[in-house]
Amino acid sequence: MKSIKELYRIGTGPSSSHTMGPRKAAEQFLTRRQGATSVEVTLYGSLAATGAGHLTDVASLDVLQPHAPVEILWKPHIFFPFHPNGMTFKSFDSNKKQTEEWTVFSVGGGALAEEGHDKNATPEVYNMNTMNQILYWCEHTGRSYWEYVEQCEGPEIWKFLAEVWETMKEAIQRGLDAEGVLPGPLNLRRKASSYYIRAKGFKDSLRSRGLVFAYALAVSEENASGGKIVTAPTCGACGVVPAVLYHLQKSRDFSDARILRALATAGLVGNIVKYNASISGAEAGCQAEVGVACSMASAAASQLFGGSPAQIEYAAEMGLEHHLGMTCDPVCGLVQIPCIERNAYAAARALDANIYSAFTDGHHRVSFDKVVEVMKQTGHDLPSLYKETSEGGLAKNYQPME
Repeated sequence: MKSIKELYRIGTGPSSSHTMGPRKAAEQFLTRRQGATSVEVTLYGSLAATGAGHLTDVASLDVLQPHAPVEILWKPHIFFPFHPNGMTFKSFDSNKKQTEEWTVFSVGGGALAEEGHDKNATPEVYNMNTMNQILYWCEHTGRSYWEYVEQCEGPEIWKFLAEVWETMKEAIQRGLDAEGVLPGPLNLRRKASSYYIRAKGFKDSLRSRGLVFAYALAVSEENASGGKIVTAPTCGACGVVPAVLYHLQKSRDFSDARILRALATAGLVGNIVKYNASISGAEAGCQAEVGVACSMASAAASQLFGGSPAQIEYAAEMGLEHHLGMTCDPVCGLVQIPCIERNAYAAARALDANIYSAFTDGHHRVSFDKVVEVMKQTGHDLPSLYKETSEGGLAKNYQPME
């Protein structure tokens, strides 16, 4: 597996695969173009189907247009076998002769890949790639998941995770202060600030749940408005992990050091899914985004509350298992409905998964690795209209208010 630095990416929303990835691809293409006087960008499959709502064209234009005129072509019904998020860049000279062509894929979490190549060309960092292997190591060495992360990544990982955590907290704080309407035709009003204020008026469990909702909404609304967030594991699911960790730090006074260890464990969980299945909604549906985020947050919460390696694995398993089959059907191609609410609900589910696993000894019948395998197969079996094309489900049946 690769470094968790490739899972936690700091950038701007609203989508890691549809905004961050294409922006990165455009930046790389700039280094390949040879005296081009014009550029053509063709978006395929899911990138074309929901690209307007995800600002895919804007991401490309922001990078390329200062250097040459750009034409964007949309081909939503052409899907490459390698991955649904394909795009082709072409450059032309003053005589309209093509000088360069590059086809690349945005494979989730802001990562890029070329067909016939490894999805990530960076070096492998982890020598164990399944939860069962790592759980066995933990139980036989007496160490924790975060210690395995430190062993593989080196002590410098803590400086990186400190920056990740600071960015997550800032996104929550900005989101709680912000009011108004999110960009796009849905005219969706921000809810984080009102949830936060209302939650303060309740006592105990209701206040706790309301605050978790508020924190998740805050980050997801920042993402939807193009704000700075951390992919965890993606932009569309970026509110779950920070909401859970921020709430637990605020309510239980956990130190930053313990939060960073929980972030390391969460990153390891997300990395296992990314390596063995997918974190791309266009490839496997929302189970691969919000489901994985819930799994990551569940494991992080379990660790913070002293869960054993087996209990942490169980919490992660439940967080993912109970999102199996979740479709990715964003209304109007925006990362707003149902995405924002899903983040809030998944954050609450993560806390429940931690509580449930804490009542057990950690032993259960269906392993985390098995659920990852099932998620991959389920994603393969889902029709394409339920995988970030906005052609099915809620996206098909919901009509925006005039």
